[in-house]
Amino acid sequence: MLATLFLQPPSFDGFDGGAGSRYQARREIRSFWYPTWLAQLAALVPGSRLVDAPPARLGLEDVLPLARDYELVVMHTSTPSFASDARVAAALKEVNPKLRIGLVGPRVAVDPAGSLARAPAVDFVAGVDYDFAIREVAEGRSLSEVAGLSWRDASGAVTRNPPRPPLEDMDSLPMVSPVYARDLRIEDYFIGYLKHPYLSIYTGRGCRSQCTFCLWPQTVGGHRYRTRSVRHVAEEIAWAKKALPQVKEFFFDDDTFTDDLPRAEAIARELSKLGVVWSCNAKANVPRRTLEVLKDNGLRLLLVGYESGNQGILNNVKKGLRLDVAKRFTQDCHDLGVAIHGTFILGLPGETRETIDETIRFACELDPHTLQVSLAAPYPGTELYRQAVENGWLDAAHAELLDEHGTQLAPLHYPHLGHEEIHAALETFYKRFYFRGSKIAEILGEMLRSPQMMRRRLREGVEFFQFLRERRAPAASPGSVTIP
Repeated sequence: MLATLFLQPPSFDGFDGGAGSRYQARREIRSFWYPTWLAQLAALVPGSRLVDAPPARLGLEDVLPLARDYELVVMHTSTPSFASDARVAAALKEVNPKLRIGLVGPRVAVDPAGSLARAPAVDFVAGVDYDFAIREVAEGRSLSEVAGLSWRDASGAVTRNPPRPPLEDMDSLPMVSPVYARDLRIEDYFIGYLKHPYLSIYTGRGCRSQCTFCLWPQTVGGHRYRTRSVRHVAEEIAWAKKALPQVKEFFFDDDTFTDDLPRAEAIARELSKLGVVWSCNAKANVPRRTLEVLKDNGLRLLLVGYESGNQGILNNVKKGLRLDVAKRFTQDCHDLGVAIHGTFILGLPGETRETIDETIRFACELDPHTLQVSLAAPYPGTELYRQAVENGWLDAAHAELLDEHGTQLAPLHYPHLGHEEIHAALETFYKRFYFRGSKIAEILGEMLRSPQMMRRRLREGVEFFQFLRERRAPAASPGSVTIP
């Protein structure tokens, strides 16, 4: 095996570029997901090491010396972080010119030739289901022999190898938790709505939904939900519970863990035997009988993508969800005591001033425990990106999706609704949801019941208001709208 380093490279301060992050950006509250896709590679390559720079607060000066110790470096990249990641690759190569460097992630999967052209220090990029392709590279095989790669030869010419067949046997992938335990500091990872410290894994890949904006199913995951066996998942949670006793909650980061209801119920029953608290991603259509099974067997919270309170917008993005079903599902969760972290998106096709207000009112009516508001991001490789380019909704100035600080922009604009209005609506959304008397009382009650939660919420409150102040500065350009 080549001496191999898997690196989540340094980036913007507080930037969550990890593969578990649905929308790579600096969030309104500092949070970090586990670099699960890189950890999966590290689990496959004996003797390798995983370094996740952003949560460990490592800068370029900290990771550059590592270049001398390795023969192969594989980094995870994204559209917002690509330019920065290419610079890191160049700096590593300058330290060790013999170093072989590869990139993985949706950005390079959908545009391998363009990615290599923009990152001259990178030797290869990998496409879909690249796990075993990377292991073959680490075994020292010639790049020309590895299916699923695009690579640069000695003359600089780019060659694209035949695609790799989809990975069907998900149990063939080793557990990632031992890599977390070996290479990461678990306490560095925190999400506002999950207990701390938490641990997240994937139990499968793919999502059956056809949402036009969602990055993962349209680029690296696919729309078939390929899953690990119930036994395999339970074995990993049992291992992690014993090896990492400080973990207070396990999160299943599958795009939609509830795509397979019988399997979700079977996993829940196995988790109940282990006595763990767990949460997962879910669609807002899980029947009450399944919610009851999940809740009775340790489920604490569901992360639910509502996206919009307007049925026309949901139809436009092929969400496959009716508002009345979402309302019934949410009420069932409230009745059963299942917490919800709701996510919403502003600026999707069909958005108007009226639909923004409609969505805010819808969110307040649903009243999830916490929420996250994102700005519609047309990632390359998605249907939303194709629509945005064809219709002129996306311009070059916003193509990187982030500002110079790593904070998400409002990249889409429409003839009737500009960047600035969509950008300003995010702050309005948060204020109208969280500055309600009932929500303030709920949060204060939570803080009074737990000193740890009080410290946490106070820290998050400071970060949230700092985030709002920072957002106002770039929004205050001529012609923009800033909410006082």
